[in-house]
Amino acid sequence: MNKIAHKKVDSKVLFGEEKIVKIVHNGVEYVLRITKEDKLILTK
Repeated sequence: MNKIAHKKVDSKVLFGEEKIVKIVHNGVEYVLRITKEDKLILTK
């Protein structure tokens, strides 16, 4: 069985006090947001 350790980041570290984080991947900007229901949504 292949055990690969993936990077894990706590959402509190990623967001801090904010509700929105912008992520750029291959030159494309995405928005990661925390909803009112405390769920995550990633949009382009």
